[in-house]
Amino acid sequence: MVAPHPASSKKNSLETVTLVFRIPYYTQWGQSLLVSGSEPVLGSWNVKHGLLLSPMHQGEELVWCGKLSVASGFKCEYIYYVVDDDRNILRWEAGRRRKLVLPEAIQEGEMLETHDLWQVYVTGSASELGRWDSRKGLRLFHADTLLEVGPNRELTVDSMNGRLPNYVYLSDGNFRQIPWRGAGVAIPMFSVRSDDDLGVGEFLDLKLLVDWAVDSGFHLVQLLPVNDTSVHGMWWDSYPYSSLSVFALHPLYLRVQALSKSIPEEIEHEISMAKRQLHGESVDYEATMATKLSIAKKIFSQEKETTLSSISFLKFFSDNEEWLRPYAAFCFLRDFFETSDHSQWGCFANYSKEKLEKIVSKDSLQYDIICFHYYIQFHLHLQLSKAAEYARKKKVVLKGDLPIGVDRNSVDTWVYPNLFRMNTSTGAPPDYFDKNGQNWGFPTYNWEEMSKDNYAWWRARLTQMSKYFTAYRIDHILGFFRIWELPDHAITGLVGKFQPSIALSQEELEREGIWDFDRLSRPYVCQEMLQDKFGTFWPVVAAHFLNEYKNDCYEFKEDFNTEKKIVVKLKSSTGKSLWLDKEDQIQKGLIELLQNIVLIRDTEDGRKFYPRFNLEETTSFRNLDEHSKKVLSRLYYDYYFSRQEGLWRQNALKTLPVLLNSSDMLACGEDLGLIPSCVHPVMQELGLIGLRIQRMPSEPGIEFGLPSQYSYMTVCSLTFFPLMLS
Repeated sequence: MVAPHPASSKKNSLETVTLVFRIPYYTQWGQSLLVSGSEPVLGSWNVKHGLLLSPMHQGEELVWCGKLSVASGFKCEYIYYVVDDDRNILRWEAGRRRKLVLPEAIQEGEMLETHDLWQVYVTGSASELGRWDSRKGLRLFHADTLLEVGPNRELTVDSMNGRLPNYVYLSDGNFRQIPWRGAGVAIPMFSVRSDDDLGVGEFLDLKLLVDWAVDSGFHLVQLLPVNDTSVHGMWWDSYPYSSLSVFALHPLYLRVQALSKSIPEEIEHEISMAKRQLHGESVDYEATMATKLSIAKKIFSQEKETTLSSISFLKFFSDNEEWLRPYAAFCFLRDFFETSDHSQWGCFANYSKEKLEKIVSKDSLQYDIICFHYYIQFHLHLQLSKAAEYARKKKVVLKGDLPIGVDRNSVDTWVYPNLFRMNTSTGAPPDYFDKNGQNWGFPTYNWEEMSKDNYAWWRARLTQMSKYFTAYRIDHILGFFRIWELPDHAITGLVGKFQPSIALSQEELEREGIWDFDRLSRPYVCQEMLQDKFGTFWPVVAAHFLNEYKNDCYEFKEDFNTEKKIVVKLKSSTGKSLWLDKEDQIQKGLIELLQNIVLIRDTEDGRKFYPRFNLEETTSFRNLDEHSKKVLSRLYYDYYFSRQEGLWRQNALKTLPVLLNSSDMLACGEDLGLIPSCVHPVMQELGLIGLRIQRMPSEPGIEFGLPSQYSYMTVCSLTFFPLMLS
């Protein structure tokens, strides 16, 4: 037998065909259509490197086309985007990614043209298409025999450069039918209790909850976040929105009985005893965590050789080692140094791959401890996967929760410090419920740095979630438009600014006749205010915490010039004996005086300023001249309610499509709070579902919302509150 000539094989492997993308779409001036997809010729999901399409008029339609040469047998996933002249995303297609596989029969030099409309079930005027009778229409794949909603579909084939396509690939979307609605339940994982659990709800208990949902006619089960939050080793770690890792699952939800089929009798007895001790109406977080980890370590010592060499574990490790190895190393260092504050870890404070290799090395003394964390995550994955698969078989949607932040002392901030603004804190501005706003303590995101690898951290995070969930809630979706950013030394959420935002420049203010920036941006404190807050005790407060830098003008001493310093120093101060019964009053009064400013000076650029939230309520503002008050009031409303809209819209359209494109999960945005006017139009463009709380209606004069009056793209909930265990 004669072997094929190498040149002949090479020629066959390089055969190319022409692939043409074609879609009708009306755009506005400055907008273009672009295709981005899974393969390098389509940008590998980086929109900046996608295929830009060209417009042409076909009758009254504007049709966008583009072509490229690909190898025979080419296959890809792709999505259409609307972009501006700089290829910034303006909007993108909702729904799942399109999939294209070129038939092997296509020959060298032939052309295939994709016609991307929206269709799966066709009826038309021809007899072959049922003459508009849906019962006789052309069935492309399984769908109910309903008449499709919307205008008639059309198929047009034109020549391109004088050539007709050899093949036409028609991909025009889903069957347009009556919208689906469904009811469900939202519950924290720790509340899903059963007779089999050990002190807390466990992943395998979800199977019972799914059965209950089916019997109740529910279609969805929504969970609060289930990621590991073991930052402090204390009960407040039970707050599910402060992640130690955005990839690791929480050991709290592990069923230790399922770790092995041959648990020794003495360990079985220990489990039975623990179940009786921890069985109660409330969850003892610390005792439950300690008990589960203690028992799991004993089972691990019996099972480690078998488990760690199994095919299923090796596959799990291979699929997850990028986050799993740093997570295990972090857990070891946290326990070794007795703190999650990685800045206190000496030579390990700054992460590097070389240091990681030393920590997780098979030759290290702590390798058993590292493997224990692998082992726990492996079994958590198996147990949650089993529950998720059960929900899918029962046709119940399991919905997850994507927290807006990560804990400051987390695996993610240790491994990727460049992705976070570590000198800041995330929160929410003041509202009806809290006049001082909220300070969540999470560092804000460095979006510019994240964009350099097309938001790989976010894409990996969503990919991980999609292993278990069919839908997910985006916590505080407003944070993807702009986030309320506070300095890391703040305690309250009042003196913050939106990030990103267009600041008030010094030049802009000077043009308006505003010039005394020190007066406006430093705490305004005089004797009258001190007397008002502290009464006859004011001289003691002034002497201890303040300096009088000019007649009747006071400034905070260096040791007390931030909210955190006031709280910490007040408890440890040498003068504490003077105000034992007044500590709360003094702390509250000092912080209010510290917040008595009109403008916040940018810490990175001293010529930029931000109006303090509710500045008109400050005595600093009320003591200004009328011209200054009028100008600053106008600029305040411009900053918060006008000038940022375009910037925030653009920011959301850079970040949100990446999340939505990272998985097939249905995304629902929690859009509560001070909502910019650009938010709902962007959510509508991206096909994002919003949230309405019946007890918190947005309409004035209504005490309780009516779901029947909500738009279709809405999740309705009775109430909204965070949960913690004791």
